[in-house]
Amino acid sequence: MIRRRHPRNLSPAKSIRLSRHAFTLLELLLVLAILVVIGGIVTVNIGGANTEAKVNATKAQLNSLKSNIEMYQIRMSGLPESLEALRDGPSDAAKKAKWVAPIIDTIPTDAWENALEYSVNGNSYEIRSGGIDGQANTDDDIVVEGS
Repeated sequence: MIRRRHPRNLSPAKSIRLSRHAFTLLELLLVLAILVVIGGIVTVNIGGANTEAKVNATKAQLNSLKSNIEMYQIRMSGLPESLEALRDGPSDAAKKAKWVAPIIDTIPTDAWENALEYSVNGNSYEIRSGGIDGQANTDDDIVVEGS
């Protein structure tokens, strides 16, 4: 049988060492402050990665749409008047006779769920996303051009 000492029988140095097993309030606050700083840094970095991912997704969407417009151009011997023409076909009755099937099922949006802008200028076209702020013709716009 093991005999245990009662705390009253300990020397003062041993009792101080035994009572030092807990953390002080200052130590806990210091650890908490460090965790808050690390959490803030991680949040900022994740937010930047999220924005970059949305920009890349929108660029991929615009390039896919560019391929669809080129397919329309080959089929119909001209550019579509609008993005809806890729789904519904041309509005011109003469070209409507050549229309076989939709090229896309739905009109896509950018990664921020904003509508894309499509414009035709002669034999060239432009597809534009408003970017992060959703406003066209600002510095953050994402643009794909074709001819």
